[in-house]
Amino acid sequence: MNKKIKTEAVDHLLDAILTLKDRNECYTFFEDICTVNELLSLSQRFEVAYMLRKQKTYLDIAEKTGASTATISRVNRSLNYGNDGYDMVFKRLRENGKEKE
Repeated sequence: MNKKIKTEAVDHLLDAILTLKDRNECYTFFEDICTVNELLSLSQRFEVAYMLRKQKTYLDIAEKTGASTATISRVNRSLNYGNDGYDMVFKRLRENGKEKE
């Protein structure tokens, strides 16, 4: 875990996120806390990571998501050298039958 982000304020935010009960509550909260562009950027990176794990090419990913090759490369670096957070979530989505087709 990156020590730079481990702060009391981030802990408080994450605790707040963990209280959300369903997708509607997530929409309500994230629409308030994020700008539309911030939320779309987060979802784009998540889709890029998912597609990279499905062995899609950078070209396919860029065409489908609109992500730049720089964004795709940054996400790929996180997948290869990060904390395995994406993979943890992808595994749980699969286990819960919520993996994207």
